[in-house]
Order: sequence, then C-alpha cells, then structure tokens
Amino acid sequence: MTNMKSSCDAVLSGVINNDPRVPGVVAMVTDRDRDIYSGATGERVLDGAAMTKDTVFAIFSTTKAIAGTTALQCVEEGLLDLDAPAKDYAPAIGKLQVIEGFDDAGQPKLRAPKSDVTTRQLMLHTGGFGYDFFDENYKRMAEEHGQPSVVSGTRAAIETPLLFDPGERWQYGSNIDWVGQVVEGIRGKRLGEVMRERVFDQLGMADIAFTRTDEMKARSATIHARGEDGSLTPMTDFALPDNPEVDMGGHGLYGTVPEYMKFIRMWLNDGAGPNGRVLKPETVEWAVKGALVPPQKVTMLPGVIPSLSNDAEFFPGQKKDWSYTFMVNSEQAPTGRPAGSIGWAGLANSFFWIDRQNGIGGYWATQILPFGDPQSFVGYLDFETAVYQSIAAAKAA
Repeated sequence: MTNMKSSCDAVLSGVINNDPRVPGVVAMVTDRDRDIYSGATGERVLDGAAMTKDTVFAIFSTTKAIAGTTALQCVEEGLLDLDAPAKDYAPAIGKLQVIEGFDDAGQPKLRAPKSDVTTRQLMLHTGGFGYDFFDENYKRMAEEHGQPSVVSGTRAAIETPLLFDPGERWQYGSNIDWVGQVVEGIRGKRLGEVMRERVFDQLGMADIAFTRTDEMKARSATIHARGEDGSLTPMTDFALPDNPEVDMGGHGLYGTVPEYMKFIRMWLNDGAGPNGRVLKPETVEWAVKGALVPPQKVTMLPGVIPSLSNDAEFFPGQKKDWSYTFMVNSEQAPTGRPAGSIGWAGLANSFFWIDRQNGIGGYWATQILPFGDPQSFVGYLDFETAVYQSIAAAKAA
C-alpha cells in the first residue's frame, strides 16, 4: 500500500524532527502473512549510530503476552489449573501477605490474604500486585524499606506484599512475573528456555532473549530520559540486566521489532507459526476476550515516580477490558482500531496492537522514560491512525 508507506513514513519523520523530538523509532505493520510496512529513522542514541530495523530494544511489558502464551500452553496440556492456588506451582507466592498501610513508626501493616492467589488472577492483573511507579504503597516500600525495583531482575523484587486481597480489583503490576514463576514450576526450566523451545523456535524468532549476546548488545538502542523542558539525556548506565536472577515474564526481554512481528502474526493466524503450532485455535479464541468481572475494570495508570512514568491511559473515556494477557478495547478506538482488538505497551514507550478482525497488527518502538512520553505516545497513535486511514482509502478506491 503506497498510501500506507508515505503516511507512516511522514509520522516517523515527524517525531524525530519535531521539537521536542524522539531520538529514534522503529515501527512496523504486518498482515497475516508478512510485514506490510517497515520503517526506522533517527538514532539509537542521541548524536550516535543510526536507528535500523534490526536495532535491539528493551521491550519491557510487551514481554507479558509472550509469558502469557507459555502459560496458555500449560493450560492446553492439562498441566495448569488457572483457578488452583498459584502456590501449587510457585510456592513462594503463598508466603506473601497483604499490606494495609503503615503504622505510626512507619512499619508496614501486614496480614494474611483472605484467599490464595490464582494464576487466572495473575494473568488478569487482579492478583494483588502493583508497580512502585504506579502505586504509593510500593513506592514507600521502596524508599523506606528497600523493596527493589522490578527492573533489577531480582527475586526480592517480586516477593512483595499484596496490595489488596486477590480478585478484589484490577491493578497493573508484577503479576505476570509470577505467571513466569508458575510456568517454571510446571516445566522445571527457566522461562527463557521455555520461551525458546515452545514459542521462539516455532515462530523463527532468533533476535529475542532475556540475556543479549554481544552481537545483540552492539545493536541495542540506549534508553533516554525526557526532561521537563522536553530535552533528552541518554541513560548510558541504565539497562535491564543481562543474566538476571529471575527471567521476568512481566518485562525482561530484549528483542527487535521484526521478531515481535512474528509473534503478532501467530495471534493473527489462530496460534499457528511457520515451524509449528504455538497455541490451539480454540485457546486463542478465548484468550483474546476480555475476562474482568465487574466492577473490575482497566483504569488509568497513575505515575507516582515522575522519572519513570507519567499518568497514562489508552483511549481515555472508553471502556477497556483485560484478557490473557492483553488489554482489550471494548469500543472502537479513535485510531480506527476496532472493538475487541488487543494490545499493550512497554515502559520505555513501545506499543503494539493486534486486530484479528482485519488481520493486521503493528509495533512502535522507542527507548524513552518516563512512560506515556507525549512525543512518542502521540506519535504511536498517529502511526496507528495512519494505518487505518490507508486501509480505508484502499477499500474505497
């Protein structure tokens, strides 16, 4: 589609030439068979190497859907009961207590949860976990009691108190890191090995891993900090750890955009990959449907650590649901994305969507903090809008 190429190219050119600008971006669109748009512009690091389509990104929470896929495979094989206590598979989760604020001495007030956390709750983000950059209690636990950030890749970073009783509400957090622990308990292998054997090899995904090779490191983009004045500072000393203590199913992967497009195509093709089936069609069918039970609902993400996240929300004012493990937009989005589509985002301002109705999906990758960066997030929405406008124009022609 010539129209798609020119309109998407214009969006990418705009975000690196605007003031404030984005350092660099890789963006791609796929149909069920192949990539139909591919663009890379700007720089991997400000005033440094050019951004290329094979640039390696820390993909942060766009890792979640891949970890979720490995759990769905366990369900298919009868190895995982989503409604059994998650501690049956990952015993450490059974030791965690609920935090009910802090006492006068500043110590956390803890109690036993009213019920066990289940893997279904973890996949739906109703398990009771949060993130310190979206939750004041976790932020205080980090500042006053040494609770490590999840980006440390440590076991202590996920063995945190629950913020509420399991199933009480939707709150976005480290739930999918625990799903990874459930999968490891079932498979008896590290999550990265499971992903490689059961997802990546079937899809021909090579340039993706929890630990980068030296060659992947050489192609990695640098994360940049956005200043209040819009300026960009390369965070040359900040990166997700290679060889982490825990393979973090919630955020730990490094990868390239072309590799993630192969994963998107699997969801567009009812679970099939070029080298074998990843999921059964019937699994895909139920896994993409919103599964929150009212009054549970997807809410705005409040940025309580300004250096890591702004307040952020997709399509404010519209109803959103959560599936296994994607956000589902319950209404047609302003971009043209139809109701029932799925997608999500990564902390350093990467975004993807999967539209099974039209058989297309896309990924937009930048490396900027805080999350919800106005330049990158709006650029992504403009990119998605350009895709749907070009599809509509092609249909009308």
